Amino acid sequence: MLNYDKLLNRALIDVKPSGIRKFFDVANTMEDVISLGVGEPDFLTPWRVRREAIRTLESGRTRYTANRGLQDLREEIAAYMLRKYELSYDPASEILVTVGGSEAIDVAIRAIVNPGDEVIVPQPSFVCYEPIARMAGATPVILETRAENDFKITPEELRALISDKTKALVLPYPCNPTGAILQRRDLEALAEVLRGTDILVISDEIYAELTYGSERHVSPAAIPGMRERTLVINGFSKTYSMTGWRLGYACGPRPILQQITKLHQYAIMCAPTTSQFAAVEALRHCDEEVAAMVEEYDVRRRIIVKGFNDIGLTCREPRGAFYAFPCIRSSGMTSDVFCEKLLEAKHVAIVPGTAFGRGGEGFVRASYCYSTDHIHEALRRIREFLQEIRA
Repeated sequence: MLNYDKLLNRALIDVKPSGIRKFFDVANTMEDVISLGVGEPDFLTPWRVRREAIRTLESGRTRYTANRGLQDLREEIAAYMLRKYELSYDPASEILVTVGGSEAIDVAIRAIVNPGDEVIVPQPSFVCYEPIARMAGATPVILETRAENDFKITPEELRALISDKTKALVLPYPCNPTGAILQRRDLEALAEVLRGTDILVISDEIYAELTYGSERHVSPAAIPGMRERTLVINGFSKTYSMTGWRLGYACGPRPILQQITKLHQYAIMCAPTTSQFAAVEALRHCDEEVAAMVEEYDVRRRIIVKGFNDIGLTCREPRGAFYAFPCIRSSGMTSDVFCEKLLEAKHVAIVPGTAFGRGGEGFVRASYCYSTDHIHEALRRIREFLQEIRA
């Protein structure tokens, strides 16, 4: 019999499964579960996008595309980046279309790190950055952001973690799970710390369109001196409610994109063809649909934040993405125990903050990409739960 412990990749074996999925594997076996857990828009993909996909399928346009993606799509991405974020990228050499933003993050990290390199990863943050760095042979260096700083990276915290082994800094803003954003002045302060180093910034901007208030998203690549050291990751899942279409992209300096494209070429070949044709339509004609979705998210955002604060779970205002990150320390429970007991007692599924890093202890993530009725019912059950444990 094979010894699988010897056969399998040790770095992969040592990586823990995603903490997000744990609760939903259990929730899926239960009836009457109200979930605020999965970060997936409840809107349908805009009809004009679906219609374009149907049209291209019916016309037989189902062959491979170029490794980098359809030329039309890369040109539309370039136009989008210019009009939205004042960033200019060459469609021929500085844009790669990937299988979701997730593949873009994976190939970006794998393309730049060597064994022993360090990657600074702010946490709480999306679950993939740390394990991908480990599997690539790098050492993740965790920067724990704090609630009192609105979960932003401060220049002092960043400076303290930089060493001669630091290869990259992940900037996951707008942030899943905290809803934090970085404003221009925040980015300028971080840019000053990075000036004179060879550190690459991997900027995960998948929630860039989902920001609230008067200040819109600013990419670190738009800060003077940062474009040459920034790889921008984005995609269609969150902005256009196209999660199942699996389409993302990376924009950055040509020398980096050349190497990333080789990884993509050998591992993937190209992103799904039908999704690429559909994405061209999304970029050209769906600004109004996106604006309507963001407006509705904003309504839900205010409902859920007020709701958590009203029932005694302190919740800061999320300025981006579609997650609230309330503090549950007043319950006297750890994040994991709180979520387990809430699911068991009231059939409400949310995610413990610890799924997003050690610094998430004392918090839980609740998504508001659900209907207002759904959110109100979840809040009602959580209120009952808190009343019962405090009785």
